[in-house]
Amino acid sequence: MASLVLSSDSHVFEPADLWQTRIDAAFRDRAPRIERIDGADQIVVEADQVLSGIGLISNAGARFEAPETISAHGRMEDVLSGGWDPQQHLKDMALDGVAGEVLYPSQGLFYFRLADSALMSAIFRAYNDWLAEFCRADPARLKGIAMINLDNVQDGIRELERAARLGLTGAMITEYPLEDRRYDQPEYEPFWAAAAALGLPISLHTATRRQGKIRGFGEKTLRDASSRSTKAHYPALSMCDLIFSGVFERHPKLTLAIVEFELSWVPHVLSSMDYTYRERHGEAIYRFKEGMIPSDFFHRNVVLSFQEDAIGIRLRDVIGVDNMMWGSDYPHSESTFPQSRKILSEILAGVPDDEQAKIVGGNTARVYGFDVTNDWANRPD
Repeated sequence: MASLVLSSDSHVFEPADLWQTRIDAAFRDRAPRIERIDGADQIVVEADQVLSGIGLISNAGARFEAPETISAHGRMEDVLSGGWDPQQHLKDMALDGVAGEVLYPSQGLFYFRLADSALMSAIFRAYNDWLAEFCRADPARLKGIAMINLDNVQDGIRELERAARLGLTGAMITEYPLEDRRYDQPEYEPFWAAAAALGLPISLHTATRRQGKIRGFGEKTLRDASSRSTKAHYPALSMCDLIFSGVFERHPKLTLAIVEFELSWVPHVLSSMDYTYRERHGEAIYRFKEGMIPSDFFHRNVVLSFQEDAIGIRLRDVIGVDNMMWGSDYPHSESTFPQSRKILSEILAGVPDDEQAKIVGGNTARVYGFDVTNDWANRPD
């Protein structure tokens, strides 16, 4: 396997008191916090609204040693300290054989569902400040992704520009906005233009749908319970909205990263997009220039972060090797840590070396600006 391994989807785990100590004073009494309820730690916001347990976003390595211990009802003691300590994080990367990582939130994923937009923005600002400090421990190897609220597009642009000044290297928005605010709407046009001008990839990460309300912890719907093979429904809709409304034609340098949704769903969506564009002009009203078709924009502007999709690897000739980026999901319970290289060797068996090099690190370096000429990137395994 190629020696340079970069994770396009790893996570920090926010300190338990991050928002209570850092959020704007006006929101201090409503700040998110960790509370132990019935022996397990829960993410709580406002007075008493429970968002989630922490078990599935902690407990890295348990799947290999004690899978029976994995549940949503975890405790802070189960979280690797590398989640909030950048020096320990770097040590854990070395243990896992990973040279650099793109970093997403853990608790922060759940805050896209908050109804109060002003509170959500305040939560995101505090997180972005903390994440930028975390990444300064080794900016060559730690690349942070800002959290952006697009309920108000101009506010979102201001936070995007601030994130760039902080040194963050990408931004995440909700994987799927409220139904009447889908990404084919012209109101978002200034945001796409700003992201393209700043050279910041925009991410759609799993578990970030903008529901606009909070359900009780443990309350599920059939749609929430969808399997891994179908959970890409919402980011696929968002991607199609961007493509069919001509966003990537107007902003050819804009990159969209679809993160932690695996790969295998893509070939059918590409085929369906092209069929719709070719055969159903009443649905695909926007017509592209220079003979471009929807799948062309996917291959030029979209990248996918996956973890263990061996079937998707077999379909790489359709998906596109240049569109695929591996990620470890550290320090979550389903992470490949600390056996990432072993798992990569298994799922990439038989893949040519040059394609392996792109999938395990080269594409991530290109998208997020890792300098692979640095000494850290060229040390032997």
